[in-house]
Amino acid sequence: MDTHTTVITADKATEEALSLATGADYWTTIDATHNGIRSLRFADGPHGLRVQDDENPDHLGIGRSLPATCFPPAVTLASSWDGELIREIGAALGREARAMGVDVVLGPGLNLKRSPLCGRNFEYYSEDPYLGGMLAAAIVDGMQSQGVGACLKHFAVNNQETDRLRVSANVDERALREIYLRTFEVAVRQSRPWAIMSSYNRINGIHAAQNEWLLSTVLREEWGFDGIVVSDWGGVRDPIASLNAGLDLRMPGRQEDDRLRKAYSAGQVEPDTLKKMVERFRLLAERTRRVGESTTVDYDLHNDLVRLAAAESAVLLTNDGTLPMALATGTRVAVIGELARQPRYQGAGSSYVNSKNVVTGLTALRARAEACGAELTFASGYALDKKFNAEDAAAEAVRVAEKADIVILFLGLPGEYEAEGRDRTMIDLPQDQIALTEALHATGKPIVVAMSNGSAVTTSNWRNNVNAIVEFWLTGQAHGNSVADVLLGDINPSGKLPETIPLRLADTPSYLHFPGVHGNVSYGEGIYVGYRYYDARGIAVDHPFGHGLSYTTFDFVDLDIIEKPLEDPVAFVARVTVRNTGAREGAEVVQLYVADHNDFVDTPPRELRGWKKIRLDPGQSGIVEIAVPRQQLEHWNELTRTWLYPGGPVTVHVGSSSRDIRLKQSIDLPGHPVLVPLTPWSTTGEWLDDPVGGPMLQAIFDSRGGLRGRMGDLMSDPAGRDSARGIPLASIAEFPGVPIDMEEIEALARTVASKSAAA
Repeated sequence: MDTHTTVITADKATEEALSLATGADYWTTIDATHNGIRSLRFADGPHGLRVQDDENPDHLGIGRSLPATCFPPAVTLASSWDGELIREIGAALGREARAMGVDVVLGPGLNLKRSPLCGRNFEYYSEDPYLGGMLAAAIVDGMQSQGVGACLKHFAVNNQETDRLRVSANVDERALREIYLRTFEVAVRQSRPWAIMSSYNRINGIHAAQNEWLLSTVLREEWGFDGIVVSDWGGVRDPIASLNAGLDLRMPGRQEDDRLRKAYSAGQVEPDTLKKMVERFRLLAERTRRVGESTTVDYDLHNDLVRLAAAESAVLLTNDGTLPMALATGTRVAVIGELARQPRYQGAGSSYVNSKNVVTGLTALRARAEACGAELTFASGYALDKKFNAEDAAAEAVRVAEKADIVILFLGLPGEYEAEGRDRTMIDLPQDQIALTEALHATGKPIVVAMSNGSAVTTSNWRNNVNAIVEFWLTGQAHGNSVADVLLGDINPSGKLPETIPLRLADTPSYLHFPGVHGNVSYGEGIYVGYRYYDARGIAVDHPFGHGLSYTTFDFVDLDIIEKPLEDPVAFVARVTVRNTGAREGAEVVQLYVADHNDFVDTPPRELRGWKKIRLDPGQSGIVEIAVPRQQLEHWNELTRTWLYPGGPVTVHVGSSSRDIRLKQSIDLPGHPVLVPLTPWSTTGEWLDDPVGGPMLQAIFDSRGGLRGRMGDLMSDPAGRDSARGIPLASIAEFPGVPIDMEEIEALARTVASKSAAA
């Protein structure tokens, strides 16, 4: 046997290309002059830049990064359901990146919210793949409009922090396609991002960074992605396997590692693989090329944008009419909660931004109170660091509340509760905060709650103690002003929940499967994630997906469905009239869900297929049109391994949340007939129903005297027919009186496949 290995001699450009496949350091690529590619700089995002101070480097730059605007993170922006607003945030982020010499921002993060326990949920958008994908696409569009590349992360199925560097996410192909990859697919097709970051974890046993099916077959061949794929920092196990699988850049830099050079010399890396990698780098360098004058940044304008975006994203969970508040001379306001003085306005970890400025809730509300002659007093109520007695703090808060006309209570999660690198273990507020709501409730004073948290928190065990709850999530640096704007009615909250808030952790779809053991986590709930699961099971929730109240009210009338022909990429357009029936200007998010009644595939009771936000003055009406792409109606079929929509009856639901449906209408949509490949182990019913195979099989039966014996009796009996139709054809061929054998079935299957392909 010839064991000779071909040795390839590399020229300077090739040597340089091999060096290009790994970073020059933590944040930049090499200056590849022989290939005409300048050094490119990356920076952490996704809700603000974390650019390392090169005068005081600390490797990852978490401790010493240059000041930048801290925008609201994805958990907050997703609640706006407003693509245009999110695009503005992206453009602002892009301007700051250009001014700092950054070519690619590592964001947005758009992994699906499989469980409310994921410690990094504050960086992700939604439990719904279509909503998450479209909103992520909006921020990508904004960033790239400024000549700065966006880098979608973490690709893919990175839905937990526990054991994230090695855990295998074991998920069936339909759930993988329809839920976990769908978010990325929507964003890639909608916004054409210039970069994608692979995740640390394994997917069905294969590391994402060296998964050829994921990085090449799906991402590039199926979706048409033409950008670079960069690893998560330290996420490459085998640089040779990763490059061959479709990974372009290993980060951080390991220029001393010569494994790629040796592999190329030994013929283990094809020259064409290296050539395509270089071409993708060249395209990225061209896309981010600086032209004209340097970018200037109006940080005050960006701060105003932060303030507006956070307020527009606020979700009014409950309200008995106490909100909005009206301050006047002599009004006594008690502000309670340490989070009013020490705000949580962003998450912790690699996305932590060294904010240009921060406004606390206490500062903003005190200024507003003083401006109108109101009196404001403060009590901490609880500690974030557990350094003093909780009972004493609560007692002081009660004394302050008893002297007030209204209480503004700041509640939320301390930073230690949620961060990159670890998952939560519960969905409750800290116990001392819950106890505080009970103590304050006993005073009889009206209480409004301002929530600060990056992950879902149940309110079920304390919401009856208060009069109103506003979920602000994490607001970004203008925190206090955004809170004041909403509570005092300067901005009417119009946010909607992009995820379900459950009553109990035990109710969540992944409860029995999260976070796995022994390096494996099973996605046993399949496609039933979030509201899909709660609705299918009929489970009561704390607050449903899409929920969000307003200081005004809206009526929905006159739903009209315009069906489109089969060749149109739009399946139908829904038109509905919305009227502001209250006394305040406000915005409503009109949500459209589809119930698919086709029995070809199992589907949830309703799935989000479109939405639109409309702003109306009191008494004003407006017509909302929502076009539903035909592609959004398709489901992944594991037998044909294709996306299919066979057509048939559907019900279109339009409402203000997934459980506040105002109008519905049933229609019958055209589709393409589903032809499942027939095998000997297809059921007899599948054979007989097939438009090609059915007549051929029946002709064989008829020519040989039909079915006899036990199978003949079953097929002629209405009660037994379904039983016989459910038996694989190969199995009934084993019964006496069935005039076909296995060899004939195999030959017939080949003939049917040939005729079906020709048709």
